[in-house]
Amino acid sequence: MLLASVPLALAFSVPVALLGALLLTRMRRRSLTAAVTVLVLVPVTATLAGVIGVSGFMYTPQLGGFLVVCAVVAAFTVPAALMLGRGIANDVMWLHEAHDAERVAEASRRELVAWISHDLRTPLAGIRAMSEALTDGVVSDPDEVADYARRIRGETVRLTGMVDDLFQLSRITSGALALTLSEVPLHEVVSEAVAVEGVAASRKGVRVEAAADSQWPVVLGSDPELARVVRNLLSNAIRHTPSDGAVVVAAGVVGDRAWLRVDDGCGGIPADDLDRVFEVAFRGEDARTPDGESHSGLGLAIARGLVEAHEGEIDARNHGPGCRFEVRLPLAR
Repeated sequence: MLLASVPLALAFSVPVALLGALLLTRMRRRSLTAAVTVLVLVPVTATLAGVIGVSGFMYTPQLGGFLVVCAVVAAFTVPAALMLGRGIANDVMWLHEAHDAERVAEASRRELVAWISHDLRTPLAGIRAMSEALTDGVVSDPDEVADYARRIRGETVRLTGMVDDLFQLSRITSGALALTLSEVPLHEVVSEAVAVEGVAASRKGVRVEAAADSQWPVVLGSDPELARVVRNLLSNAIRHTPSDGAVVVAAGVVGDRAWLRVDDGCGGIPADDLDRVFEVAFRGEDARTPDGESHSGLGLAIARGLVEAHEGEIDARNHGPGCRFEVRLPLAR
């Protein structure tokens, strides 16, 4: 009797299992939670179909008891499957996001190495050529020797700036940056940055102005790092603003956050590049690259890292004749 029931049970349970496999195949690229639920229900449903088929579709007390058992099992397994499916889906999504972030970071590292290799090669080649000319006596006129010395010093300063940027970025990305927070008057930070960057602005004929209606709040932060943020933003704005243009700095308060804006006259940033301006080594279109200068392309990336280390935000958008970089920082209590 038992052996005779086996083919009948298979005849009813196997189609249910095949239907469940078909559903799983179709749902593989959709909801992982629903797929896990179907995976749990298929064995219970197939078993139930086999038992009903063997009973000849006739109700008996044994069949009633089995139906109750199947209902209880389903009542516990389906919620468990839903929870398990959601957990697996979250883990899979996290893994995908981590993989995508790692891929983006690797692409940025390769781009950075390419930019730095190019930018280091140019000043090093110049330093080598000029030093060889001085060593071999090709240049002996005192004025020419002094000119070569000034140019070597200039190239050395640029190299030092690149190395400093790389070191700062490595501290940010490695988590080795430790901030000593205190009450920092934003006006003093901006004044110091304007004084430092004012030389480059004057040389280029760019005016650096403070908005008349600005407020200058006191923020909670680290003075050296905030000064670096403002200097990087001003340097970027001055570099991309044409002669006789203006860079305007403004500040204020919204809620419990202070904001600082730097407006330039760069002519605007392409919409596709706005989300990338803070990426490592990103320089955008040729029109936005400085003429005759070599920069590491890390200034905005460093600024973003330092702002985020202060639990702040930074963004860029087109505004008026150029673009606006805005920083939001927590106010000092």
